[in-house]
Amino acid sequence: MKVLLDTHIALWVAEGASQLSARAVEVVEQADTALFVSAAAIWEISIKHARGNLRVHPRDARAAFRLAGMAELPVSSDHAEAVASLPLHADHADPFDRIMVAQALCEAMPLLTADAKLWRYHPTLIVPA
Repeated sequence: MKVLLDTHIALWVAEGASQLSARAVEVVEQADTALFVSAAAIWEISIKHARGNLRVHPRDARAAFRLAGMAELPVSSDHAEAVASLPLHADHADPFDRIMVAQALCEAMPLLTADAKLWRYHPTLIVPA
């Protein structure tokens, strides 16, 4: 099974997954699970790092993701276009989250996230962490 990891989940997995729920650990540690991290996650980390909101440098995050066995999922124009089909929620407009939801839908892979606001986009493709 292929699984797309939300940014914070990818960081947690790279750090050893101690913050993950038992269900999330089960998904991540299954032998047949292929973990993916979006290129948008690196972009998000870059912005948060530059603002001083995240200590990890994007270069180090990418290296940690690779060491943890994650493959990078590029953002395609199909993914970007799919964002337009997502419902708009007044309390959620995070562009990084929205592109990752669109990627999960386009690639037919679940998105593993602890962000409850994302669970309402497409419950069959979102795995609560």
